[in-house]
Amino acid sequence: MLLTVACLGQFMVLLDSTIVGAALPDMQQRLHTQLTGLQWIVDAYVLLVAMLLLSGGVFADRFGRKRVFLTGVAVFTAASVLCAVAPSIGWLITGRVVQGVGAAALSPASLALLAAAYPVPQERVKAIGLWAGFSGIGLAAGPLAGGILVEAFGWPAIFLVNVPIGAVLLLAGLRVLGESRNPNAPAIDVPGTVLSVLGVGALTYGLIEGGSRGWTSPVILGGFAAAVVILAVFVIVEGRTSTPMLPLRLFRQRLFTVSNTAMVVVGFALMGSSFFFSQFFVYVQGSSILRAGLQTLPASLAMVIVSPYAGRLAARYGFRIVVTIGLALAGLGLLSLGFVHADTGYGNVWWRLAIVGVGFALTMSPLTGAAIQAVSPQEGGLASGISSTTRQIGAVLGVAVLGAVVRTRESGGASFEAGLDSAFVVAGVVTLATAVFTGLWLARSKPA
Repeated sequence: MLLTVACLGQFMVLLDSTIVGAALPDMQQRLHTQLTGLQWIVDAYVLLVAMLLLSGGVFADRFGRKRVFLTGVAVFTAASVLCAVAPSIGWLITGRVVQGVGAAALSPASLALLAAAYPVPQERVKAIGLWAGFSGIGLAAGPLAGGILVEAFGWPAIFLVNVPIGAVLLLAGLRVLGESRNPNAPAIDVPGTVLSVLGVGALTYGLIEGGSRGWTSPVILGGFAAAVVILAVFVIVEGRTSTPMLPLRLFRQRLFTVSNTAMVVVGFALMGSSFFFSQFFVYVQGSSILRAGLQTLPASLAMVIVSPYAGRLAARYGFRIVVTIGLALAGLGLLSLGFVHADTGYGNVWWRLAIVGVGFALTMSPLTGAAIQAVSPQEGGLASGISSTTRQIGAVLGVAVLGAVVRTRESGGASFEAGLDSAFVVAGVVTLATAVFTGLWLARSKPA
């Protein structure tokens, strides 16, 4: 029963990360918002998850995994209600921020509960495998579930679906979960956490708002300047504190640095491009929201199918080969999407999405494995958490930067379709360049 509760909690978080994409066109129409508003709906959530994920794991170890898990569920569920009844875009973004806080507590606590409940390594591996499998199901179910719910009830339904799941988790969790904690858990790095949120938040603000306010406007230049200063202070603080949320010494290992740099690009290209998938089918090709949800499925299904085999392939052929091939495939798939137009038949589109999904599926697990291998066994959990965090940071920047590409093209007189083509090409070029450099850098690292 504990395994079911932990898996269902992670399922809810992953479902929410993809179900929103299907609802963006409906949100844009009913809330009368522009592309900037849609970017904030996504990034407000991802930003908080990215910046609080590591702290969430520390909170769970220090204050009790059950307590933090159930608190995360309660916050996430309450925030989902706030999102569903939001009367304006501002309230919806506020709800998404609170959702991100809940997810950042819920997700690492669910994994910590499993690790504590299954001390035998073989049983723990099986339990975590099921946990990851439920994550994949949530990822794949999002676009279809979102399309069905939005078509039938409108966008608020994608948030209300979390309420019964959250209620079941709270009731079952109170009854079946046992409390556990780590008395030797490190202190919480409050200054580092606050500075990271402010720094990446200021950078995200500049990237998202620059297209509408003007890239040379004082408020945008001030946002970028604040981001540089705050992140510089963050690096200084993390280098001096005894219990940093992000130990900078780990980045002295070439393999650790390269794998996390590549993971930023994975988040950037995957989340930044998928932000536009449903919008392409609805606004460019004229699909219904339900049909668009179905049409985006090849990417997520390919990831669910291929991901379980990525680690085995990396163990057999090496991280460098699998990651380089995966990034190359993803980059080529994204580039090919840049040449899809309004009159392109779906038979000539779905395989491009599938290639993108296969490529990214081949990269994520091996990159996390490479980061873990680069550090001591005692720091494996921290390395895994940092890898997830860097992917989320990339996701924040991907939505912001690729959205800025689309807006800049539109402001220059190009159509929305041309802007999307440019965004997919940028994502593809960045991913292909990362494939080349990652392959070269990993070749110079110690064998993986």
